[in-house]
Formats: sequence, structure tokens, C-alpha cells
Amino acid sequence: MEEELFCFPPETATHRLILLHGWGADAEDLMPLGEYLVNSLEGVQIELISLRAPQSHPEGIGRQWYGLFPAEWEEAIESVHSLRRRLQGLVSTQVPLERTLLLGFSQGGAMAIDAGITLPLAGIVGCSAYPHPGFRPPVSFPPVLLTHGTQDSIVPISASEKLLELFNRSDSALEIYPFEGGHEISQKVHGPIKEFIEGCFY
Repeated sequence: MEEELFCFPPETATHRLILLHGWGADAEDLMPLGEYLVNSLEGVQIELISLRAPQSHPEGIGRQWYGLFPAEWEEAIESVHSLRRRLQGLVSTQVPLERTLLLGFSQGGAMAIDAGITLPLAGIVGCSAYPHPGFRPPVSFPPVLLTHGTQDSIVPISASEKLLELFNRSDSALEIYPFEGGHEISQKVHGPIKEFIEGCFY
């Protein structure tokens, strides 16, 4: 089974967008959003990568970054370390971490924030994300955009509000974009995400 899906040839890329899917999904899940973002960002060649979570979902369909029911928080710690190693393994002189942006949804959003926050990334987007227990951002970190549906019944918006509280203890860039909707990456946030990536890449 492939660990990544590569959509744009790395030999032409100057920047990279990495997608992290949610619990029970697979690497293909966020590809339509990733392709929209890559195609709409003009003047920059972007390598699009969607990472597949390492574990099979307990119901046999999809993948997971760690067990959630019950929550395996010790397992999450190792999964974060493993993801950080995978991200560092993608580094090249042509596309360094400084020109790499990480976007994750739900469990993938929690992973993106926890694994990416100590790396010199161009930016991080957490959609319907939540903080892992004990998560504390460093004083300095990459720009972060949080999006969250105000009617999200799976991961309540209070999870992003908790992240906002944690991040506000530092002086680095953070944006939050709530929208009317549920546990999803609504089309309402496509524009704000695109603008955020433009600010990180240009």
C-alpha cells in the first residue's frame, strides 16, 4: 500500500501542500480540495501529497492515525513523532519545509497541528481540529489557520476555541474562521483557506 499520493511532479515544484485525512477516511478523501487549491494558486508550482494514516480503521474501512474509541492518547504521541519523521523525510533542497504547508481535517487536523507546530513550515491549516491532551504550542510557530463549523456535533467548535486559547499565549500568527455548518470542510472556507495559503507561499 502506498504511503502517499503524488499528483504533481516534484521536478517542477517549488512548494508543497500535504493533506492529512480524518478518522475513518483515507488518503483520497481530501484530494478534491487539494486539487482545487493547487489549481487556483497561480504563479507557483505546488507538489500535492496526501498522506495515508498508518493504521487500519477498526471497522475495516478507512484508516486512523491512532485509536479513538476509546482514545489511545499514548498511541497518539508516537503517531505524532512518526508523522514528524515522515514530514522531515520529504525535505529536499528544491522544496524545503519552509515552502511546505500542512492541511488536516478532524483527527488529521489534530495531527497536523501537533506534528507541524515545531517544524519550520510555511503554514498549518487545521479544519475541525482539536488539541491532544497536554498540547502546548512553542513560543514561536508557523502561521496557523483554524476552520470549524459552529454546528459540528462530532468535534464541537469548543475544541478550536481551546486551541485558540492555547495559541493566544504566544505572539505568533493565528487565524480562526468559524462557519455555519457541521463536521466538514465546507465550500464556505475554500476561499479563506486559499487566501491563507497565498499569504504563506507568496
